[in-house]
Amino acid sequence: MKKFSIALSVMLVLVTSFAVQATPDDDLKAFRSYFTKKFPNVPVADFINGVYAIDKPSREQWESFEEFPSYDIAIDNGKARFNKKFANGKSFASCFPNYKKGIKQNYPYFDKETGKVVTLEAAINKCLTDNGEKPYKWKKGPITEVGAYLAYLSRGNKINIKVPNNPDAIAIYNEGKKFFYAKRGQLNMACADCHYYYAGHRIRADILSPALGHPTGFPVYRNKWGGMGTLHRRYAGCNKQVRAKPFKAQSPQYTALEYFETYMSNGLEENGPSMRK
Repeated sequence: MKKFSIALSVMLVLVTSFAVQATPDDDLKAFRSYFTKKFPNVPVADFINGVYAIDKPSREQWESFEEFPSYDIAIDNGKARFNKKFANGKSFASCFPNYKKGIKQNYPYFDKETGKVVTLEAAINKCLTDNGEKPYKWKKGPITEVGAYLAYLSRGNKINIKVPNNPDAIAIYNEGKKFFYAKRGQLNMACADCHYYYAGHRIRADILSPALGHPTGFPVYRNKWGGMGTLHRRYAGCNKQVRAKPFKAQSPQYTALEYFETYMSNGLEENGPSMRK
Protein backbone atom coordinates (compact mmCIF):
# COMPACT_ATOMS: atom_id res chain seq x y z
CA MET A 1 0.00 0.00 0.00
CA LYS A 2 2.84 2.34 0.85
CA LYS A 3 4.54 1.67 -2.51
CA PHE A 4 1.24 2.32 -4.28
CA SER A 5 0.81 5.65 -2.46
CA ILE A 6 4.33 6.74 -3.41
CA ALA A 7 3.81 5.75 -7.02
CA LEU A 8 0.50 7.60 -7.11
CA SER A 9 2.07 10.72 -5.63
CA VAL A 10 4.85 10.69 -8.24
CA MET A 11 2.31 10.24 -11.02
CA LEU A 12 0.20 13.12 -9.74
CA VAL A 13 3.26 15.38 -9.65
CA LEU A 14 4.11 14.48 -13.24
CA VAL A 15 0.55 14.98 -14.44
CA THR A 16 0.26 18.30 -12.62
CA SER A 17 3.59 19.45 -14.04
CA PHE A 18 2.48 18.58 -17.56
CA ALA A 19 -0.86 20.29 -17.08
CA VAL A 20 0.66 23.58 -16.01
CA GLN A 21 3.43 23.58 -18.61
CA ALA A 22 3.42 26.92 -20.38
CA THR A 23 2.31 27.00 -24.00
CA PRO A 24 4.20 29.05 -26.61
CA ASP A 25 1.45 31.66 -26.38
CA ASP A 26 1.86 31.81 -22.60
CA ASP A 27 5.60 32.24 -23.06
CA LEU A 28 5.08 35.03 -25.58
CA LYS A 29 2.76 36.99 -23.28
CA ALA A 30 5.12 36.63 -20.32
CA PHE A 31 8.19 37.48 -22.43
CA ARG A 32 6.66 40.65 -23.81
CA SER A 33 5.25 41.68 -20.44
CA TYR A 34 8.67 41.30 -18.85
CA PHE A 35 10.35 43.66 -21.32
CA THR A 36 7.58 46.25 -21.41
CA LYS A 37 7.76 46.46 -17.61
CA LYS A 38 11.56 46.52 -17.62
CA PHE A 39 11.64 49.31 -20.22
CA PRO A 40 8.35 51.17 -19.70
CA ASN A 41 9.39 54.16 -21.83
CA VAL A 42 10.17 52.07 -24.91
CA PRO A 43 7.26 51.55 -27.33
CA VAL A 44 6.81 47.85 -28.07
CA ALA A 45 7.30 48.44 -31.80
CA ASP A 46 10.73 50.00 -31.15
CA PHE A 47 12.25 46.82 -29.72
CA ILE A 48 13.11 45.84 -33.30
CA ASN A 49 16.01 48.30 -33.01
CA GLY A 50 17.86 46.38 -30.32
CA VAL A 51 20.10 48.38 -28.03
CA TYR A 52 19.26 51.53 -30.01
CA ALA A 53 15.74 51.35 -28.58
CA ILE A 54 16.96 51.66 -24.99
CA ASP A 55 20.07 53.88 -25.13
CA LYS A 56 19.85 57.42 -26.53
CA PRO A 57 23.58 58.01 -27.27
CA SER A 58 23.80 54.68 -29.11
CA ARG A 59 20.68 55.54 -31.06
CA GLU A 60 22.04 58.89 -32.17
CA GLN A 61 25.22 57.25 -33.47
CA TRP A 62 23.19 54.52 -35.20
CA GLU A 63 20.87 57.04 -36.87
CA SER A 64 23.89 58.80 -38.39
CA PHE A 65 25.13 55.46 -39.76
CA GLU A 66 21.68 54.77 -41.22
CA GLU A 67 21.95 57.84 -43.47
CA PHE A 68 24.42 55.86 -45.63
CA PRO A 69 23.97 52.25 -44.42
CA SER A 70 26.75 49.77 -45.12
CA TYR A 71 24.24 47.04 -45.91
CA ASP A 72 22.99 48.80 -49.06
CA ILE A 73 25.65 47.02 -51.11
CA ALA A 74 24.44 43.67 -49.77
CA ILE A 75 20.88 44.48 -50.86
CA ASP A 76 22.02 45.39 -54.37
CA ASN A 77 24.22 42.31 -54.67
CA GLY A 78 21.42 40.15 -53.28
CA LYS A 79 18.96 41.46 -55.85
CA ALA A 80 21.39 40.62 -58.65
CA ARG A 81 21.98 37.12 -57.29
CA PHE A 82 18.27 36.56 -56.79
CA ASN A 83 17.44 37.43 -60.39
CA LYS A 84 20.40 35.68 -62.00
CA LYS A 85 19.36 32.61 -63.96
CA PHE A 86 20.54 29.20 -62.84
CA ALA A 87 22.07 26.84 -65.39
CA ASN A 88 18.63 25.26 -65.86
CA GLY A 89 17.07 28.62 -66.75
CA LYS A 90 15.23 29.08 -63.45
CA SER A 91 16.02 31.53 -60.66
CA PHE A 92 15.34 32.03 -56.96
CA ALA A 93 11.93 33.38 -57.94
CA SER A 94 10.86 29.84 -58.83
CA CYS A 95 11.34 28.85 -55.18
CA PHE A 96 9.95 32.04 -53.64
CA PRO A 97 6.98 33.07 -55.83
CA ASN A 98 5.66 35.58 -53.28
CA TYR A 99 8.98 37.28 -52.62
CA LYS A 100 7.83 40.70 -53.84
CA LYS A 101 5.25 40.84 -51.04
CA GLY A 102 7.88 39.90 -48.47
CA ILE A 103 8.38 36.42 -47.04
CA LYS A 104 10.92 36.69 -44.22
CA GLN A 105 8.20 37.20 -41.61
CA ASN A 106 7.14 33.56 -42.09
CA TYR A 107 10.57 32.07 -41.30
CA PRO A 108 11.51 29.89 -39.60
CA TYR A 109 8.56 27.54 -40.00
CA PHE A 110 7.82 23.94 -39.09
CA ASP A 111 7.67 21.59 -42.09
CA LYS A 112 5.22 18.76 -41.40
CA GLU A 113 6.66 16.57 -44.16
CA THR A 114 10.20 16.51 -42.78
CA GLY A 115 9.36 17.11 -39.13
CA LYS A 116 11.98 19.86 -39.05
CA VAL A 117 12.11 23.65 -38.77
CA VAL A 118 13.16 25.48 -41.93
CA THR A 119 15.07 28.76 -41.69
CA LEU A 120 15.26 31.29 -44.52
CA GLU A 121 18.93 30.44 -45.09
CA ALA A 122 18.06 26.74 -45.33
CA ALA A 123 15.37 27.56 -47.88
CA ILE A 124 17.82 29.65 -49.93
CA ASN A 125 20.36 26.83 -50.08
CA LYS A 126 17.69 24.21 -50.81
CA CYS A 127 16.59 26.31 -53.77
CA LEU A 128 20.17 26.26 -55.06
CA THR A 129 20.72 22.53 -54.65
CA ASP A 130 17.27 21.63 -55.99
CA ASN A 131 18.24 23.49 -59.16
CA GLY A 132 21.64 21.86 -59.51
CA GLU A 133 23.62 24.77 -58.05
CA LYS A 134 26.21 24.75 -55.27
CA PRO A 135 24.93 25.92 -51.87
CA TYR A 136 26.28 29.05 -50.22
CA LYS A 137 28.29 29.04 -47.02
CA TRP A 138 26.01 29.51 -44.03
CA LYS A 139 27.28 32.45 -41.98
CA LYS A 140 28.47 35.18 -44.34
CA GLY A 141 29.00 36.06 -47.97
CA PRO A 142 26.38 35.47 -50.71
CA ILE A 143 23.79 33.95 -48.38
CA THR A 144 23.65 37.21 -46.42
CA GLU A 145 23.22 39.16 -49.65
CA VAL A 146 20.23 37.15 -50.86
CA GLY A 147 18.93 37.22 -47.29
CA ALA A 148 19.40 41.00 -47.13
CA TYR A 149 17.40 41.48 -50.32
CA LEU A 150 14.55 39.28 -49.11
CA ALA A 151 14.62 40.97 -45.70
CA TYR A 152 14.49 44.39 -47.35
CA LEU A 153 11.39 43.38 -49.33
CA SER A 154 9.82 42.17 -46.08
CA ARG A 155 10.31 45.39 -44.13
CA GLY A 156 7.16 46.42 -42.31
CA ASN A 157 5.65 42.94 -42.43
CA LYS A 158 4.86 41.58 -38.99
CA ILE A 159 6.51 38.38 -37.81
CA ASN A 160 4.00 35.56 -37.86
CA ILE A 161 5.60 32.33 -36.64
CA LYS A 162 3.46 29.28 -35.90
CA VAL A 163 4.10 26.43 -33.51
CA PRO A 164 1.50 23.89 -34.63
CA ASN A 165 -0.04 21.36 -32.28
CA ASN A 166 2.47 18.76 -33.42
CA PRO A 167 4.76 16.81 -31.05
CA ASP A 168 7.84 17.46 -33.20
CA ALA A 169 7.15 21.18 -33.56
CA ILE A 170 6.52 21.60 -29.85
CA ALA A 171 9.66 19.60 -29.02
CA ILE A 172 11.83 21.82 -31.25
CA TYR A 173 10.28 24.96 -29.76
CA ASN A 174 10.95 23.70 -26.24
CA GLU A 175 14.54 22.80 -27.16
CA GLY A 176 15.02 26.39 -28.31
CA LYS A 177 13.49 27.70 -25.12
CA LYS A 178 15.72 25.43 -23.05
CA PHE A 179 18.79 26.60 -24.98
CA PHE A 180 17.92 30.24 -24.35
CA TYR A 181 17.74 29.80 -20.57
CA ALA A 182 20.42 27.09 -20.08
CA LYS A 183 23.86 27.90 -18.66
CA ARG A 184 26.91 26.93 -20.74
CA GLY A 185 30.61 27.54 -21.19
CA GLN A 186 33.39 28.27 -18.75
CA LEU A 187 31.63 31.47 -17.74
CA ASN A 188 28.45 29.48 -16.98
CA MET A 189 26.15 31.94 -18.72
CA ALA A 190 22.94 31.65 -20.71
CA CYS A 191 21.53 33.74 -23.54
CA ALA A 192 18.97 34.90 -21.00
CA ASP A 193 21.62 36.19 -18.60
CA CYS A 194 22.75 38.88 -21.02
CA HIS A 195 19.65 39.55 -23.06
CA TYR A 196 16.82 38.93 -20.60
CA TYR A 197 17.79 39.34 -16.95
CA TYR A 198 20.53 41.93 -17.49
CA ALA A 199 19.33 43.60 -20.69
CA GLY A 200 20.18 47.31 -20.51
CA HIS A 201 23.17 46.74 -18.23
CA ARG A 202 26.74 47.33 -19.31
CA ILE A 203 29.26 44.63 -20.00
CA ARG A 204 32.56 46.48 -20.35
CA ALA A 205 31.88 49.22 -22.95
CA ASP A 206 28.77 47.63 -24.43
CA ILE A 207 25.14 47.77 -23.38
CA LEU A 208 23.30 44.46 -23.46
CA SER A 209 20.38 44.44 -25.88
CA PRO A 210 16.91 43.09 -25.08
CA ALA A 211 16.10 39.68 -26.58
CA LEU A 212 12.70 40.95 -27.65
CA GLY A 213 13.07 41.79 -31.34
CA HIS A 214 16.48 40.18 -31.75
CA PRO A 215 15.78 38.30 -35.01
CA THR A 216 13.93 41.15 -36.77
CA GLY A 217 16.98 42.91 -38.24
CA PHE A 218 18.97 39.98 -39.61
CA PRO A 219 21.08 39.59 -41.61
CA VAL A 220 23.08 42.44 -40.11
CA TYR A 221 26.13 44.49 -40.93
CA ARG A 222 28.32 44.60 -37.82
CA ASN A 223 31.13 47.08 -37.45
CA LYS A 224 32.99 44.42 -35.49
CA TRP A 225 32.78 42.03 -38.44
CA GLY A 226 33.35 44.64 -41.10
CA GLY A 227 30.65 42.91 -43.09
CA MET A 228 27.37 41.03 -43.08
CA GLY A 229 26.43 38.01 -41.00
CA THR A 230 23.51 35.72 -40.30
CA LEU A 231 21.74 35.19 -37.00
CA HIS A 232 23.55 31.88 -36.55
CA ARG A 233 26.89 33.63 -36.99
CA ARG A 234 25.89 35.86 -34.09
CA TYR A 235 24.82 32.86 -32.00
CA ALA A 236 28.25 31.29 -32.52
CA GLY A 237 29.94 34.53 -31.49
CA CYS A 238 27.89 34.69 -28.29
CA ASN A 239 28.82 31.11 -27.42
CA LYS A 240 32.50 31.90 -27.93
CA GLN A 241 32.21 34.94 -25.67
CA VAL A 242 31.05 32.76 -22.76
CA ARG A 243 33.81 30.29 -23.65
CA ALA A 244 31.47 27.60 -24.87
CA LYS A 245 32.13 25.55 -27.98
CA PRO A 246 29.82 26.95 -30.66
CA PHE A 247 27.54 24.73 -32.70
CA LYS A 248 27.61 24.80 -36.48
CA ALA A 249 25.35 27.24 -38.30
CA GLN A 250 22.00 25.62 -39.09
CA SER A 251 22.60 22.99 -36.42
CA PRO A 252 19.48 21.64 -34.70
CA GLN A 253 20.47 23.63 -31.59
CA TYR A 254 20.70 27.02 -33.31
CA THR A 255 17.68 26.33 -35.51
CA ALA A 256 15.60 25.57 -32.41
CA LEU A 257 16.90 28.71 -30.69
CA GLU A 258 15.96 30.79 -33.73
CA TYR A 259 12.48 29.20 -33.75
CA PHE A 260 11.96 30.15 -30.09
CA GLU A 261 13.44 33.64 -30.35
CA THR A 262 11.52 34.51 -33.49
CA TYR A 263 8.26 33.28 -31.98
CA MET A 264 8.96 35.55 -29.01
CA SER A 265 9.06 38.46 -31.49
CA ASN A 266 5.71 37.63 -33.11
CA GLY A 267 3.79 40.77 -34.04
CA LEU A 268 6.88 42.94 -34.38
CA GLU A 269 7.86 44.27 -37.80
CA GLU A 270 10.72 43.00 -39.90
CA ASN A 271 13.37 45.69 -40.35
CA GLY A 272 16.28 43.84 -41.87
CA PRO A 273 18.90 44.16 -43.00
CA SER A 274 20.23 46.36 -40.26
CA MET A 275 23.39 47.69 -38.67
CA ARG A 276 24.79 46.73 -35.29
CA LYS A 277 28.00 47.48 -33.41
